[in-house]
Amino acid sequence: MKGMVFIVGAGPGDAELITLKGLKAIEKADVILYDALVDRKLFELIDCTGKELIFVGKRRGDGDGEKRQRVINELMLDLCKKGRTVVRLKGGDPGIFGRLADEIRFLKRNGIPYEVIPGVSSFNGVASHAGVPLTEKGSSSLTVLSGTENFDLNTLINGTFVVMMARENIERVAERLIELGVPESRAVIAVENGTLENQRIVKGTLGDIHEKVRSFTGPTLFIIGDVVSLKP
Repeated sequence: MKGMVFIVGAGPGDAELITLKGLKAIEKADVILYDALVDRKLFELIDCTGKELIFVGKRRGDGDGEKRQRVINELMLDLCKKGRTVVRLKGGDPGIFGRLADEIRFLKRNGIPYEVIPGVSSFNGVASHAGVPLTEKGSSSLTVLSGTENFDLNTLINGTFVVMMARENIERVAERLIELGVPESRAVIAVENGTLENQRIVKGTLGDIHEKVRSFTGPTLFIIGDVVSLKP
């Protein structure tokens, strides 16, 4: 496979809220596949001469979403076979209700090299821009729900948990989640010094992750859920 895909988060709306790394990926792209929520003003921030811009946006209620996703997947495959560098540009952050998991599975299955470049998600970006902090002193949790799905307590327990600032307390956190009904065997990934050159990642389960991070000394983020299987 000669080509490559960069999956880039464009941010929550304002074109200037894209990251510098996201802009650099767009600058070196041959083709940009962009979604409906991407502000077209973003393309005025860089020189798009010679780049092919292809709108692949999907909106709820405008047709068969699964079929349109298959079309996008096949387009990425065809372009990469031709040696093109592709930016798959998504609104917000691609990993928050953005079908990133589906596209990663497709790219891995077809041997297509890829890199994910995070973006500012609407859930925190819009709130902050509106002057509303989602946490304050004493806050201990933040739940993000999709309004397109039905949910109950069982749905929440089987969803994804992200635990911040818990390196020294992860065993206690894990025990509490197990008490709430999350299986001890649920997969966990711990990321120390995330995004930095000295980033370190280990995999485990809710029952043993505290043992696997004993040597960690830096800021550590824990991700708990089935999505952990997507990490090689």
